[in-house]
Amino acid sequence: MAKKLLRWPTIPIGVAPDKKISDLSEQMLEIGFQGRKLAEAAEVWCSMLRRRNAVIWMGLAGAMVPAGMRRTIAYLIRRRMIDALVSTGANLYHDCFEALGNKHYVGSHMVDDVRLRKQRVDRIYDVYADEDRFYKLDVWIEKSFTSMLRDNYSYSSREVLQILGRALSKEAAERDSILVSAYEAGVPVFAPAICDSSLGFSIMFANRRRDKRVVLNQLKDVDESSRITEKSKWTGVIYLGGGVPKNFIQQTAVIASYQTRHERSHSAALQITTDSPQWGGLSGCTLEEGQSWGKIRAKAKKVSCYCDATIALPFISHVLSERFRRLRRDVPIFNWHDGSLDIEYRRMRL
Repeated sequence: MAKKLLRWPTIPIGVAPDKKISDLSEQMLEIGFQGRKLAEAAEVWCSMLRRRNAVIWMGLAGAMVPAGMRRTIAYLIRRRMIDALVSTGANLYHDCFEALGNKHYVGSHMVDDVRLRKQRVDRIYDVYADEDRFYKLDVWIEKSFTSMLRDNYSYSSREVLQILGRALSKEAAERDSILVSAYEAGVPVFAPAICDSSLGFSIMFANRRRDKRVVLNQLKDVDESSRITEKSKWTGVIYLGGGVPKNFIQQTAVIASYQTRHERSHSAALQITTDSPQWGGLSGCTLEEGQSWGKIRAKAKKVSCYCDATIALPFISHVLSERFRRLRRDVPIFNWHDGSLDIEYRRMRL
């Protein structure tokens, strides 16, 4: 028995100035701890991209855009290394903010926050932002963007964000936007908790102060997102953090299984998280726990890496860019019409 367990020795990593990140990742498969898990997460994502007729979901939580992850996520969308995105409203608000030429700034967590308030500087750990520029964006959303929305029409967040992506594609000073990239690539973006963000309250102000009648329908979000998993031939999931985006994607498998009377659990999964499972929160819950709910398939390829996403995502994304310089995929094309969805797969070189 011991011989079976002691077959593969760890291999110390050597340093070479010209080593590629993809080569480093491959070597990290033979070390220990979260270094190996990070490399395994890259392998799972690579396996998703090699799968025929796959739909790859991504859940985006945390303050990833202020932290500098916007261009990386936009790259993954444009290369169709992800096919559907569920995000917090805040990340998309900050994406909109930067797309229109605004900036977040390198700051410090060792600072007098009362003084920052007096100077109208907002802090996200060690990142700063200009409160007055946020206010200008709020007014743009309230006055200009909501004028593009129909009164008394029941919108899903996907529909609102598609219209926002289209508007930004015409006005954006910065092209590496998540919303612009998603609009141009045909990638659906959901923000099921959009009201829990400046996007949401700015739309609310349009209703309150400008006699708009914008209706956001959260149940429509549930219906549309579950239809993606129902109609997909195979699904994989990538979670950056947890919270609403993670559970929203998880539940599409449960709903799809109820609706189709067939097993529709996600067939591959990776998560990058800094939370622990023992507190019972979804952000820290293991992928194995998700199997008990039918969210993750019993034989799914899966890995959890306990790491800050601002470390893990750039690393894995560079691994993908090196391994798939010429990516050929059966890209899912989402055709929405009259509350229903058809998915066709088109072979593309990306």
